[in-house]
Amino acid sequence: MTPEQIIRKFFEEVRSGKNPDYSDQLMSEQVLAHQIVSEEEQTVLRTPKDYAEHVREMIEAYGNYSLEIQELLVQGPKVYVRWKQVGAHVGVVDGYQPTGLPITQMTSAVYKIEDEKISEYWIQIDRSGVQKQLEYNKHIK
Repeated sequence: MTPEQIIRKFFEEVRSGKNPDYSDQLMSEQVLAHQIVSEEEQTVLRTPKDYAEHVREMIEAYGNYSLEIQELLVQGPKVYVRWKQVGAHVGVVDGYQPTGLPITQMTSAVYKIEDEKISEYWIQIDRSGVQKQLEYNKHIK
């Protein structure tokens, strides 16, 4: 598969929550995940099993969310993806009790493909936007 096909399959099966365990087919045994949390860069090591659990945690928090790829660009072994994810706040998120109200998350990432598997990625999530929605929604009756 090409890098684009791998990433499209990853979003279709794994990131969407439809089949999180398919991560073992699309991710290297160890993946470097570069993230920004509170404006601090962090790098964590993820395994396909870790990632599948991460997706299951998102399902617990946001239910069967929708995911729409809004932009996808390929340059050699790297694929840039920007997506919109919409779910319902059905589980505790960052200390906020469930409201059942919609939560929209905007995210982008660059994935690096080696040996036909995701080996590394750099992700940016609009955490401030999610936080504002959670804060706003807790006051709606």
